[in-house]
Amino acid sequence: MSTFDRQSQGTYTVAGTRAEAGIDEGLRAYMLGVYNYMTLGLALTGFLAIGTYMMAVVTNDAGQVVGLTALGNALYGSPLKWVVMLAPLGLVMWLSFRIQSMSASSARAMFLVYAAIMGISLSSIFLVFTGGSIARVFFITAASFGALSIFGYTTKKDLSGWGNFLFMGLIGIVIASLVNIFLGSSALQFAISVIGVLVFAGLTAYDTQQIKEMYYEGDGHEVATKKSVMGALRLYLDFINLFLMLLQLFGNRE
Repeated sequence: MSTFDRQSQGTYTVAGTRAEAGIDEGLRAYMLGVYNYMTLGLALTGFLAIGTYMMAVVTNDAGQVVGLTALGNALYGSPLKWVVMLAPLGLVMWLSFRIQSMSASSARAMFLVYAAIMGISLSSIFLVFTGGSIARVFFITAASFGALSIFGYTTKKDLSGWGNFLFMGLIGIVIASLVNIFLGSSALQFAISVIGVLVFAGLTAYDTQQIKEMYYEGDGHEVATKKSVMGALRLYLDFINLFLMLLQLFGNRE
């Protein structure tokens, strides 16, 4: 009888180990999909931001900006600039509410459309900040984001308690940023940037843990892909906003 018990226990242990290994492998593949989509979105945003800026400005032989093209005047000097500025906010809100009812392919396509529109909107930062400082802040953001996301993925601490606090901070930042568009207060912008760095740093870790917990081994390909896209959108927004807040603090202005 004791021999039977030992054999049964050994069988269950091996089976349990294999099941855990399968879950770990599936989770790694799922998270890799999230990061791949996010990276693709960031690459598209960066490419279109640089491309739009290059088509919008007129430079001299020394590479200095001396004027704007017709496209630049439309994007940065006409009422269209408000559409370009606010379109990403409206689209991300629409996408967040509708993504659950979309197919996986539609969700993926809309995410890329959003990343493209964000790139056009962000092209204006090259008129405000030097290219060197933008590159420097980007790498600072990438390093910070990576460390925070790894923390969120590996920590055993439950970060769900951060959710309400971070969400309220996010709403406050959005409202204050919209108000400051019309006020143009440098003091308010500094406060928004400092608080924004803290909020989006926390959201990076929080969202990573939440995305990890969204994984379910029994999900089909369609559901798993939609979860990956939804997770990628959350981390993409954390990265972009953390980058913009750090740029306001450490970017060198033209």
